[in-house]
Amino acid sequence: MEISAAAYKNSWRFDKEGLPADLIRRGMAVPDPTKPHGLRLLIEDYPYAQDGLLLWSAIENWVRTYVERYYPDSSLVCNDNELQEWYSESINVGHFDLRDADWWPKLETVDDLVSILTTIIWLASAQHAALNFGQYPYGGYVPNRPPLMRRLIPEENDPEYASFLADPQKYYLLALPSLLQATKFMAVVDNLSTHSPDEEYIGERQQPSIWSGDAEIVEAFYEFSAEIQQIEKEIDRRNADPSLRHRCGAGVLPYELLAPTSGPGVTCRGVPNSVSI
Repeated sequence: MEISAAAYKNSWRFDKEGLPADLIRRGMAVPDPTKPHGLRLLIEDYPYAQDGLLLWSAIENWVRTYVERYYPDSSLVCNDNELQEWYSESINVGHFDLRDADWWPKLETVDDLVSILTTIIWLASAQHAALNFGQYPYGGYVPNRPPLMRRLIPEENDPEYASFLADPQKYYLLALPSLLQATKFMAVVDNLSTHSPDEEYIGERQQPSIWSGDAEIVEAFYEFSAEIQQIEKEIDRRNADPSLRHRCGAGVLPYELLAPTSGPGVTCRGVPNSVSI
């Protein structure tokens, strides 16, 4: 909790949480207006970025269509008291300790609203899925990612240093969690990585034809859903491309964390509509 609190206080910025801005901040991309997403990846075979940008763009287009339907000009955004109060509460109450930071985006134009909503939806859907639903395949084998170690690596003046040098693997195995600790950890990450049978994934909605009385918005949602289906096909194609060595090859698992749909259980894929554990 202390590490998370320090990271939040010193480096978390809402204006850098959208995928393009985050990739640039982390040195994985540089701005390039000639490219489809306004940036150029410095490592082209980077599955999270490649697949994520497809989803980011689809979400942004869907949000823009929706917002422009009800806010055709920026004066409506500025004069919507409930909308402005919602955003003010998000900053001043939701992030009380950072409320005076000068980097908070303004909510004055249609573009501002599209950017803010796209970032929120991205964080609660695709980014969370990429971080969450691969936990068990990676950490469920405890020696691969032990939640704690029962022995420190000895310093040179430590009496155990000689035994550490003599057999580092044995020393490592003796430092691993106990069977009970490991089993508890496996149960936790299994639970965190599991999709429920009634999960609703991005581009899906129960009774999609009647969730809104606006026929234009219903049609736009069907177009968004069709785009998500095409993204899933593109991800499958990429994972079968032998030239993409970070996705395909001996000992390399296909990158499916941003594949939109999934069956129930631990599947290491699937992007729910919102944070779902």
